[in-house]
Amino acid sequence: MNSSQQVELEAAAFRRLLKHLDSRKDVQNIELMNTSGFCRNCLSKWMLAEAQERDIEMDYDQAREHVYGMPYSEWKENHQLPATEAQLAKFEALNAKK
Repeated sequence: MNSSQQVELEAAAFRRLLKHLDSRKDVQNIELMNTSGFCRNCLSKWMLAEAQERDIEMDYDQAREHVYGMPYSEWKENHQLPATEAQLAKFEALNAKK
């Protein structure tokens, strides 16, 4: 595999991840954080950091819209549920270990 093919495959895998996350709007970001250590917002921040490293103009809202497939405010209003006490406790416990 050459470097161009590698980039192509990595980009396709990332698009597939975004498509999968889009199909699982029922999975809350706090659940992703508690089980995998990253969430949709993390992906947005990573995308923004890579854009900045390459001098590509992008802001955090644009990065989130790319990851969420819609403006974040719309996604939050339509799909985000309040975190439960158990989710928050697990999140706090996991972050206390860092």
